[in-house]
Amino acid sequence: MNEVLLRSLTPSVLGILVRRGADFAAAEDAVQDALVEAVRVWPTDPPRDPKGWLVTVAWRRFLDATRADAARRRREDHVDEEPAPGPAPAVDDTLQLYFLCAHPSLTPSSAVALTLRAVGGLTTRQIAQAYLVPEATMAQRISRAKRTVSGLRFDQPGDVATVLRVLYLVFNEGYSGDVDLAAEAIRLTRQLAAAIDHPEVVGLLALMLLHHARRAARTAPDGSLVPLAEQDRVRWDTESIAEGVEILQAALARDRLGEFQAQAAIAALHADARTAPETDWVQIVEWYDELARLTDSPVVRLNRAVAVGEADGPRAGLAALAALDDALPRHTAVAAYLHERDGDLTTAAQLYTEAAQKAPNLAERDHLTRQAARLNARGCR
Repeated sequence: MNEVLLRSLTPSVLGILVRRGADFAAAEDAVQDALVEAVRVWPTDPPRDPKGWLVTVAWRRFLDATRADAARRRREDHVDEEPAPGPAPAVDDTLQLYFLCAHPSLTPSSAVALTLRAVGGLTTRQIAQAYLVPEATMAQRISRAKRTVSGLRFDQPGDVATVLRVLYLVFNEGYSGDVDLAAEAIRLTRQLAAAIDHPEVVGLLALMLLHHARRAARTAPDGSLVPLAEQDRVRWDTESIAEGVEILQAALARDRLGEFQAQAAIAALHADARTAPETDWVQIVEWYDELARLTDSPVVRLNRAVAVGEADGPRAGLAALAALDDALPRHTAVAAYLHERDGDLTTAAQLYTEAAQKAPNLAERDHLTRQAARLNARGCR
């Protein structure tokens, strides 16, 4: 297997797909799929024309992805921009597809990745960012999942936990910018809650509603991000908050706590505060302790460090942060915020600048850049 040859051909193949009409991101995904297939096939069946082989396979993968994306968008055309409260509409085939892609022959992580790519419509890069892994690693994982289920009958639906994980990640991607994706995730979670009796399903629905209620206040008219503490709470959707809190209370009363219920409880405490200074940070830290116990997630512990900084002071937050890997996404941004709270504006400005360079999207990068500029301007006075 000549990896040097593959690397040398990649730019040329990518350029051909773009000239044929593929947008760059989709072309990249298709070429990556073709490269993974080449690694699998070429050692035993090398092509006479490697470049032509890669172009053919990549173009087929692009066409398959385009058709899948078009089908998904046709389904989304039937969804209103805002998720309506109340009973779910009649079940369509989308939720069933989520369960079928969560096939028992796949590991949970592979099932989630495959479903997000094939049904959720997310790109390989988006999925990799959600899993905190390199894009090439995720491309290989998705390709292995496709090979595993190739030729299998999709008559054994996967488990609820895997489907919930997919819905959660789809919602998070939508909440970061694509409102239709968030609304679609809420719609499907409503359907699932109406179909089965499961405390984590309603916990996830409550979490989505509570987060989505803040959507209108999350960005300024110029599109820039507005941090939670600075949001105009009058713009929060009180009906969605009330529905989310009611659903959460019913779930917690069953005493079968799960991670989505714990996250929803944190969101409810934020929603309950009339102003940012009134936020019950002590109770939020306690819920993060529960969430860390349930998930052992480094991202949860990172968010907990912020809450500790609010409840017990920025130095306590920095001490909690020091126990975490500084390579963790958004670790630098959290450190910048806590140093600013502690009065060390020079260090905070430097860290905001570093965090901006690592930001996963343009909106977050611009926000962190503005934070650094604000502190630098204060230091020049």
